[in-house]
Amino acid sequence: MSGRHHHVRRGFASAATVGTAFCAAMYAGGTQTAAAGTTYPVGDLSTAIANFFLSPDAVTGANVWTCKPSAEHPNPVVIVHGTTSNFGSAAAMMAPTLANAGYCVYGFNYGETQSTLGHIYGLGDIAQSARTMSAFVDRVLASTGAQKVDVVGGSQGGMMPNYYIKRLGGAAKVRTLIGLGPTNHGTTMNGLVDLGRSLGVLGLVNGFYHLIGSPAHTQQEEGSDFQKALFADGDTVPGVRYLTIVTSHDTTVTPLTNAYLHGGDATNVLLQDLCPDDPVSHSGMSYDGPIMQMILDELGPKVPGFKPKCTAYGPNV
Repeated sequence: MSGRHHHVRRGFASAATVGTAFCAAMYAGGTQTAAAGTTYPVGDLSTAIANFFLSPDAVTGANVWTCKPSAEHPNPVVIVHGTTSNFGSAAAMMAPTLANAGYCVYGFNYGETQSTLGHIYGLGDIAQSARTMSAFVDRVLASTGAQKVDVVGGSQGGMMPNYYIKRLGGAAKVRTLIGLGPTNHGTTMNGLVDLGRSLGVLGLVNGFYHLIGSPAHTQQEEGSDFQKALFADGDTVPGVRYLTIVTSHDTTVTPLTNAYLHGGDATNVLLQDLCPDDPVSHSGMSYDGPIMQMILDELGPKVPGFKPKCTAYGPNV
């Protein structure tokens, strides 16, 4: 079956310390988490910044290992951060929002190198990061008794799970992959990759990335050996449903259409087709109101033709 697409416009790493003030009451609505009967405060910009430095591996409402999925929400949700980010910062809004909606929510840090310094993750070899994800998902499934998880990831966090799904047996353990501005098929970084190749200096730049301990940067370049190998046998895997959300203001994943997945049960959505005035850019997507509504719909009722309320926009960063 061919992939489904909304209108396409053209517009790598996820910045760690961005967000936008977001009212917890907007999504909490008096609902309670399945884990502890508690309504968790939903994070905002200050929470994301504080978590990046002070709580890089923990978010309120997440990684409650006593949580048991309900019949209404049988699939635990695993949140995956992007390059140069960490779980504490990236999930500041998503984790408590999902927990308040009744989901068991989890997340982890991956891609640690000598440049991580306890806070800056998503730098290491992506295949190894996918192995970290594989072990974490197995732990989540064992703890919850669930058969499959749903995955929500931004930037590299939306792309790296494809390796887990396609190469490490994850297809049998993932129901849904939601990518927010994922680096699927790589990025030209606004043409810098192409320019570097044409000038014959891309190798020097990539050598610098490896020197500082960030092979993930080079693996996310358009045309990299990693990208070619990952998608050589197609974009999707039967049995997994995919939702890719992009924003026309993204200047990190370029061209924007590289983020899209084709074939199978794949849906690609340009945010501005639904909310034309939404200014959110690449790094702010995890903190955007309409995107959060789309995530909740995809994981829950999956209403045909769902359209979010255009409110509580994320930042243009």
